[in-house]
Parts: sequence; C-alpha cells; structure tokens
Amino acid sequence: MSYLKFDKSLMINLEQSLPREMLRTNKSGAYHCTTITGCNTRKQHGLLVIPIPDMDNKAHVLLSSLDETVIQHGAPFNLGIHQYGEGIFSPNGHKYIREFNCDSVPRLTYRVGGVILTKEKVFISHENRILIKYTLVEAHSPTLLRFRPFLAFRNANDLCVENSSLDTGMHPIRNGESCCLYPGYPSLYMQFSKQAAWVSEPYWYKGIEYYKDRDRGLPYKEDLWVPGYFELPIKKGESIIFSASTFECDPDSFEQTYDEEIKTRTMRTSFYNCLKNSAKQFYLKKKDKMYIMAGYPWYHVRARDELIALPGCTLAINHKEDYELIMSTFLKALHLFLSEGVKDTTITEIDMPDIPLWTIWTIQQFRRVAGMEKTRAQYGENIKEIIEAVVSGAVPNLHLDDNGLVSTDGRDVPVSWLSASLDGRPIIPRSGYLVEFNALWYNALCFAIGMYEDDPSEHRFITSLRRIADRCKDSFINVFLNEYGYLYDYVDGSYTDLQVRPDMAIAIGLDYSPLDRKQRKKVLDFATRELLTPKGLRTLSPKSQGYNPVYVGGPIEREYAVHCGPARPWLFGFYADAYIKVFGISGLGFIERMLIGFEDEMSEGCIGSLSEMYDGNPPYTGRGAVSTSKNVGEILRILKNVKELNKQLIQSETES
Repeated sequence: MSYLKFDKSLMINLEQSLPREMLRTNKSGAYHCTTITGCNTRKQHGLLVIPIPDMDNKAHVLLSSLDETVIQHGAPFNLGIHQYGEGIFSPNGHKYIREFNCDSVPRLTYRVGGVILTKEKVFISHENRILIKYTLVEAHSPTLLRFRPFLAFRNANDLCVENSSLDTGMHPIRNGESCCLYPGYPSLYMQFSKQAAWVSEPYWYKGIEYYKDRDRGLPYKEDLWVPGYFELPIKKGESIIFSASTFECDPDSFEQTYDEEIKTRTMRTSFYNCLKNSAKQFYLKKKDKMYIMAGYPWYHVRARDELIALPGCTLAINHKEDYELIMSTFLKALHLFLSEGVKDTTITEIDMPDIPLWTIWTIQQFRRVAGMEKTRAQYGENIKEIIEAVVSGAVPNLHLDDNGLVSTDGRDVPVSWLSASLDGRPIIPRSGYLVEFNALWYNALCFAIGMYEDDPSEHRFITSLRRIADRCKDSFINVFLNEYGYLYDYVDGSYTDLQVRPDMAIAIGLDYSPLDRKQRKKVLDFATRELLTPKGLRTLSPKSQGYNPVYVGGPIEREYAVHCGPARPWLFGFYADAYIKVFGISGLGFIERMLIGFEDEMSEGCIGSLSEMYDGNPPYTGRGAVSTSKNVGEILRILKNVKELNKQLIQSETES
C-alpha cells in the first residue's frame, strides 16, 4: 500500500487537492513547488525556480508551468490547469487525473478516453535542472503530445504583467529551444529526449490568479508569456523526457541521468522516510560550504533556524558527515563575526544575541552521537571561545550580569525567535532577562563544565564557570519561577511579562536545567494544559490576553497573529525532552501518541513535510511556509530519541 497516494475522487475535487502542495529541491537553492494537481496557487510556485547570484541571489521563477495536451484523431485534451478568477479554472486538466503517487517521485496518472499517460518529475541534485518523464501506458490509436511553456522570468515574490520589454526570441538547440526574456537572467533551455517540432504562437495569458496570495492580502494576478508550443508523437510503451535547465544538455543522456537521480531518492514509505526526504531537501551546498535552509518557498539560511534544525536534519538520519560540514561552515562564520564583527553573506541573523547559546546546544546534540571525548576534541575550543565571548561582553547585545543571568535589549529591535515586527519595531518587545536565553546559558555553562572538569589544566576555567552557573541557577529560579507553576517569559527591570508562552518548554527540556525534577514537572503540567496541541506548542496560551490562534489576513494582521497563538512543531522537541526527563521511559507511550498528530500532516499541506505553523485551535490547519527545517529536524530528533529509548526498554525487559 502506498504511503502518499491520492485517488481520482480527491484529485478532481479542487477544494481537497489545491491545498495540498509538493516540493522538490536541488539542494543548492533551486526548487520546484506546486499543488498536486499542477495548478499554481501562490506566486512562489513554479516548475523551475532558481537563485541568481549575479542578480540578487534571491529565488526567481523562470518556467512557471508546462501545459501538456494529448491529441488523438485531431482532438486536443489539455491536461493543464490555471485559475483565472474565483472558482474559474481553465483548462480543467485535473478532471483527467486518475491518481497521484509520491512514494518515490511525484507521479501523476492521466486517463483521456483510451489513453493512459503517466508523468514523473525529478529535480537533479546540485543542478538548475528538472526532468519530467512522460510514459504512454495505453493508447489504441496514434497519439501526439503538445507542450506549452508558461514563462515568468521574475523574482519569486513579484508578479509579471504584460510588457513590451521582453526578448521574444527563441533559439533552436538540439531537440528543443532556448530563450531569455530579460537582461541579467540566464537562458532557459527546454529540450526533449527525442526530436520535437517547435511551433511559434506567441501569446500573453492574462489574469492568472494565485488564491493563496489573495488570501494573504497580497497582489495575486499575473500575466505569463507563452511563446508557442512543442509537439511530438509518442507510441504505446514509450517514454519521453523533458528537460528544463539553465544550460544546454545532451538529450542522449536524459534517461541515464533520470535513472541515476532516482537511485538517490529516499522512498516515502513511512513517517520517518517522509521527514528524512524532507530534511535533505533543506541542504544548501555552495562550493565547499554547506548550510541548511530555513524553509521553502520564501526563506533562506537563518542562523537560529539552522542551529535548531541541524541535529535532526543530519544526525537523526545518520548523516554525521553532513553535520560536521555544515557546523564547520557555521562556526567559521560565527568566529569571524565574534572576532571581527563581519557578518556572513549567506547566513542571516548571525548577529542575534542568542546565536552563540544555540550553537552550544547544537554541539551538545553531537555528543549524543559521537561521545564527549570526540566532541571535546572537535568542538571544545569553539565552546570555550563562545563562553569567553559571553563573559567578556564580546557578544553584541548580550550582557552577563553579576547575578549570573544574561540580559539583552529588545525594546526597539527583535532579538529572539519571537521576531514579529511592524516598521522595524518588535510587536512583542522581549527585553531584559529572557527565559530561553538564560536557560540556554545555564545549559551551556554546565555542558562546558562537564566537558572539561576532568582536565587539570582547565581548573581555573572550570572554577570560574561553576561560580557563574551557581549564581545563574539561583537567580533563574528567583526571577522566572512563580507560584502559579509556570515560568515568566521575560523580566525587564521592574516589568514582568505575565503571558504564558512556550519558551519555558525550552528551559525544562534542556539537558541541564536550572530547575529540579519537581519544578520541571509543575512547568510541564502547566505547558500541557495551556500550550500543547497535536501540532506542537501554542505560541501563547488561550487564557492570555491577545490570543489569536489563526495566522490569516493581510500582512499586518498576520504579523500580529504569528506569535500569539499558532502552534509550532519544533517546540514539541523540547516538550518531549522534558516529558521524558520528568516521567522517564514510562512517558514514551504519551510521546508516541502525540507524534501521530505530526504523522497525519504527511498527507496534508506540503505532502511529506511540515508547515511553518498550525492554527492553535482545531482543525489545526497548516500556515506560513509550506516546509520548514526546524520543524522537520526537531520531530526527526524526537523520533530518533524514542527509537533509542524503546531499544533500552526492550533490552531492560529482556535482561530482567
């Protein structure tokens, strides 16, 4: 039985099929994203979307879509689908779809009369190139295929309108044509594995609409340029491969390239395999450097997201070498910033004050796989550099106070992951003592102490850290823990923020927490009652003022809602850690049941992945970016932890 399969009844029902999206990437920043029907519903959708370093290094849609038409006895049946107005779709190619299957690669099966045609898509790793394989499974008479390319050549966050500035020239190449609509863009090469006839029929398709952008209060109508169409015959049992790329390819190699790429794919036959496949799609390779993208379709590399996602997206799927390469790239960038104030051109937000603290947490996860000795040998000096930078005040906007806590100024600019802002000013001005900052700081101190406490040469260093850690622990409890059983989110001078937020889950989920087991349990119980949902932890308790569980509306409405109720899956990682620390192996059953809520999402939203956030109230609809690395990474990390704990449980039962 297929894990990701949708039948005809769902596919032809646009209310059910259009909200389901699919994503493929080349692990170098380019991607293909659309709905499972092939109808683009947001401006970031496209068949070939690539970064253009020479222009602005942002994503640009070159080829928006490719409309296929099956022709028999002179009668055309267009398999494409576009939205032109509220409830107006043309052509209605979705009515010919009989099945969508994505266990290996996205595969659509169409039936037109006696014709059965399959369509499979593969993005080539580290190349700006997508291959589409068409196979004529059944046909009782001669069949022609016609292909109309819908061209955009625009920034993925913009829209195209009819204009006279484009270059309409089409240039013959082997088994295809190339074009470049505007200066500064690379040429688009469209080729087939066999000779195809090109028919020039230039036309602007006007008023194509993207309802996802309309619902977000953004411009949503576009004109796309279609210069003509390709046409070629296909026989029963024959496969034809279409290639769209930024360089000319050898059509004779298409089949071999396709087959080799298929071999590298992780079959999406389980919850774990879906997330593993999704995790690898966030990889970004640039020459000898590697990164993790924050998400698709509109995020790039963000320091905090990368650090949170890294353990799950590498170590949890047994990609230890990738962890080491990505961390090496990151640590060089962090060292350059801390020592010289130079920001990395690829990793954004590396200047946020909590980044050094998250870095140590990420290294701490490496210890679980490699052991303390190897971790100390590989990353010990980095940890010492970070801690010394905090102590000496070398980390911008992070001040170590005499009470052992770290403070930051977030009144005028966002400083934490709760970064929603309006006109550059934070909507939630978290400032002073932030609960997760100080929990991460205490955890970092204790981790460093454990790493070097047996080294006599580090006696002075360890003694100093112990003094700070002891003060930090006492101050943390005095400042954040209250009689109601939860942790204050932040305390700024005489102001104490009373709203119940999920950052306290980070404080109780860390390996080293300032709280004892009894105190952790009280906080955990509070978080369970007010924040836990099947899709992660709410960003604000429903009992708190300003609770807004749904991330909808225009840009301003969404900014005010983003951290005031919607649930975040990545926070469940820390909640699960805390639950196991409090209840031990006996808590495994509950965590496994909670994971079912995330598995349900594999066939919703962006299939096989996790959305940026989910409504804080039922039915917990996915919102924001369709696929995000820290959500995928943290659920993978918890899946790995649960698997290891189950092994321990079985072993202990066997021994007893």
